[in-house]
Amino acid sequence: MIKYVNSIENINEDNIKGFFVGWANPPSSKKHLEILKGSTYFWLAVDEGKGKVVGFITAISDKIVSSYITFLEVLPEYRNIGIGTELFKRMKGTLENYYMIDLICDEKLVGFYRKFDMFKSQGMIIRNLKKQSGE
Repeated sequence: MIKYVNSIENINEDNIKGFFVGWANPPSSKKHLEILKGSTYFWLAVDEGKGKVVGFITAISDKIVSSYITFLEVLPEYRNIGIGTELFKRMKGTLENYYMIDLICDEKLVGFYRKFDMFKSQGMIIRNLKKQSGE
């Protein structure tokens, strides 16, 4: 059974592994916990039977009008069973009073986010690959 929580109680480096799929230099589990702690909001999907985090979503905000969803990821073996959808619905509910809910995604994910009344826009990014570090 999948449980959705917005607390890191009982979450540790051992039960939050395998994320940041496809990254050249993914953050370590320790850094992942720091990301959760540093986020304004987050939700986790936890497989209660296995005691491990299988999905997460994070957002940062000015807590007045704007919010930015920074990550939404589900472990590969748990995809396509509604976990990402449920995580996004929970975060959208958390952010419902903000004027702006923004995110950047790959083109192949545009259809997923359109299901939640999001629309395509333009943006600019910098990726400081030299600064990215697993530790």
